[in-house]
Amino acid sequence: MPLVFGTDGVRGRADAELTPEVAFAFGRAVVATLDVPTLLVGRDTRESGPVLAAAVCAGAAAEGALVRDLGVIPTPGVAAHCAATGAPGVVVSASHNPFFDNGLKVVGRDGRKLPTADEAAVEAALSVGIAAGASRPRDGRKGGVEVVGDATAWYAAWLVNAAGTPSLEGMHVVVDCAHGAASAIAPGVFAARGARVTAIGNDPDGRNINDKVGSTAPQALANAVVDVGADLGVALDGDADRCIAVDATGRVLDGDWLLALFATDRQRCGTLGGGVVVTVMSNLGLHRTLAAAGIEVHEVPVGDRHVADALARTGWTLGGEQSGHLVFTDVATTGDGVLTGLLLAALVAERGPLTSLTDGLLTPVPQVLVNVAVADAGALADAITVWAEVAAVRDELGDRGRVVLRASGTEPLVRVMVEAEDEAQLRYVVDRLQTTVLQALGPATGPG
Repeated sequence: MPLVFGTDGVRGRADAELTPEVAFAFGRAVVATLDVPTLLVGRDTRESGPVLAAAVCAGAAAEGALVRDLGVIPTPGVAAHCAATGAPGVVVSASHNPFFDNGLKVVGRDGRKLPTADEAAVEAALSVGIAAGASRPRDGRKGGVEVVGDATAWYAAWLVNAAGTPSLEGMHVVVDCAHGAASAIAPGVFAARGARVTAIGNDPDGRNINDKVGSTAPQALANAVVDVGADLGVALDGDADRCIAVDATGRVLDGDWLLALFATDRQRCGTLGGGVVVTVMSNLGLHRTLAAAGIEVHEVPVGDRHVADALARTGWTLGGEQSGHLVFTDVATTGDGVLTGLLLAALVAERGPLTSLTDGLLTPVPQVLVNVAVADAGALADAITVWAEVAAVRDELGDRGRVVLRASGTEPLVRVMVEAEDEAQLRYVVDRLQTTVLQALGPATGPG
């Protein structure tokens, strides 16, 4: 079965679904489709990364492009380079997934995700290329590969400048790098802004990326913040486009909390620039907080692409996801975990402790997210019995809760999210919907 673009590029098991041959064909497909003379390539710290990145570089060079290899660098770092140079890029990363997965995603010349039509064209060219195998150089153009030795240093300097003022002097920040792409630069960037930094999750070995650290496992950060008596903690993910925060008490604050904080602060300063874009996974509590503040909300499907697209349409400057993808379009072209952490630290330095700033800011409605492994997640759209049950549950919950069902864009799963003010009703509804999904789509038949 050919790999297809999900919510964040192509993703699969390294050396099984995502092979060097696929990566080579991907490099060719991107250059051929976008018809570009130069392509940037970056990767995270997975053990499969060097081979897959080399294959992308080789494929792009075989298609006639000059490839600039940025090495290990966060996804938003590639985006910043793209925006600065006007060349598109490919990132070899599976973001928050375990080390044995990897992925390929394309960043446009402007530092943003490719338009859907361009992505579909790359996908079609990839399928053709995989079937055809290696072929001739393109139009006689000679490609090549050059290593960019200062790529991360340039991006680190960009971050320090983008974060603006005030100084973080006197602040103690714990930075959890998830053993990922930001391991070599994030602690230094916070230090350059004046903070005293304790770094964890910054010793990648190729296999420990996202392993019990980072934004998907923030308890390690929470423990570290309390142990060292820090003012603030920030947890990134493997490619550093997410940020989850921890206050001085060890309380974990996800993307919904951060959106509420930034939105209300920008409204107070008169710099919000409209409303806030959120996804269907954002907690009902966030909606209530923003409504109480008189802040307009626009809701989109899951994925930072949808957030960015909506921000472009509305002209607003702030949006994000509960998972920690936050986009500040007045500062950057894409979600950037390190930048989000820097902006949060600056806000704390200016306005006071994070614990105080978030006290009473948001009252999350109890929420449960269940990943249901099924035989055919793609059949969810036409599963009449599932959607009938969802409609019935929504009627029962009324304005006291929410239900979101969606097929994962990267795994054979149906994600069932339920919010309800009554905990017993919450568990009952989750079990009921999970059973309905399994009956309609069938349980997974292999390892999931």
